[in-house]
Parts: sequence; C-alpha cells; structure tokens
Amino acid sequence: MAGLWRRLLGLAHRSPAVELGDADWQALLDHLPWVAGLTDSAQTRLRHLIGRFLADKTITPTAGLHLDGEQRRIIAALCCLPVVEYGYHGLHGWSEVIVHPDTFRAHRSHYDEPTGVVTEGEEELAGEVWEHGPVVLSWGDIEADLAEPEAGFLVAVHEIAHKLDLLDGVFDGTPPLPADWHRRWVTDFQSAFDTLVAQVDAGHDTAIDPYAASSPEEFFAVCSEYHFTAPDLLAAALPAVARHLERLYGRSPMHSRLD
Repeated sequence: MAGLWRRLLGLAHRSPAVELGDADWQALLDHLPWVAGLTDSAQTRLRHLIGRFLADKTITPTAGLHLDGEQRRIIAALCCLPVVEYGYHGLHGWSEVIVHPDTFRAHRSHYDEPTGVVTEGEEELAGEVWEHGPVVLSWGDIEADLAEPEAGFLVAVHEIAHKLDLLDGVFDGTPPLPADWHRRWVTDFQSAFDTLVAQVDAGHDTAIDPYAASSPEEFFAVCSEYHFTAPDLLAAALPAVARHLERLYGRSPMHSRLD
C-alpha cells in the first residue's frame, strides 16, 4: 500500500507533458533523419516522450550559448531516441541536460590497478554523464552529428546509453534486462568486447571506433551510436551485438535509408 501511495504522489506531482505542435514535430522530421526513419508507431511514442522530457528535464546552456525552442526540441528528441522501446523510466534518476557551446575540458583521475599509479589530467569531451547528476553535451558536436548522420557518431545517444547502463547502479555496459536476456547479453557483449580489445592491442584497423575498446561501458555506448547511425556496418562487424541492440532500441531508423 505504501508503494501505491508513493506512485500516486509521484503522478500527482509530475509536470504535464509539453504539447508538441504539428509544425514543431514536422521540423524534427525534416531535420533529424533518426526521427523520420522511425516507424509510425515509434514516431508516436517518441513524440510523447519528447513532451515528457521537455516538461521533466531542465536544459541549461552555458558560456553564453543560447538555445531556441527548436534546438531544445532537437536535444530532447535525441535524448529520447534510446528509450522509444525501453520506456520513459529509462530516463529516471536525473533532471538536467547541461549544454556547452562546443567540446569542453574536464579534469580526470585515472588509477592504474597493476601499478597503483594515479594520473591526473585534462580531457577534451563532447559529452559526459555524472553518475547521480546531469547529462552534459556539446552543441557543436550535436551539429556535427546532424551534418553527418551516418558517420557512426551520435553524442546524445552515447550519453543516454551510459544513463541506461547506470540504472542498476553498476557501470558495466549492461542496462537492466530480464534475467535470461541479461545472461545472453553479457556473454555476447563480453566476447565481442574481448575480440575488439585484441584487435586494438595488435594494432589492427577496426570496423568501429577503437574508443569502444577502452571499457565495457564505452563499448556499449559506442555500439549504440552505430545502431542509430550505421546499422549495416554494426551488423557486419558485430552481428550478435547488433541483434541485442535492435531488441533494446527497436529497428534502427537508418535502415529505411539503406533498404
């Protein structure tokens, strides 16, 4: 009963979804091939998700960046793409998107377990997530993604994949899944990740961005970008991973451009 009351209270305090007018929705269809390529039913779900996102999440530009209504709707659409099938609960646990004008510098500490050495430094980032905080994006990189929608990069999807990964409190490249699917996911992703790491360590060229070999969580996020931007390449290089991501995210919206 207590759980029911908490859910009812949550519903009572939820902000009403923003209504996306037909002109605003058409602008997204015109400018975002990842939206236009969705099935009609997926578009309907996405339109609703965007309205909830705009009501629930704060979008905060920094360093003098101004974001108009259309830009905010673009950010919301890109952040909602990975949860069209998973559901809005995939965006649970955070409330803000911080948007920098371009790539930004962040301080990083790295602990090397074999040697016990900690290295400190600055890193140029296109996006990041805070474990218990906001999603951080570069508007310049979003524009670059819009200019080359099939290039294998989609920074907003990359960061939302990290948020999905973190839903169970463990940053390991695996979002919360039913038990049977979870076991198959872990087996297939670990095998594909190990193969990619071996290729990178051997100095071989790789079909996908070698950054994916840096950790299991980055492997999941990078492969998620390829699902939405270059699904044929992903399927050819990592067929088992591609099948899992199609089950998680739905059919890639870029397939309709390739079929």
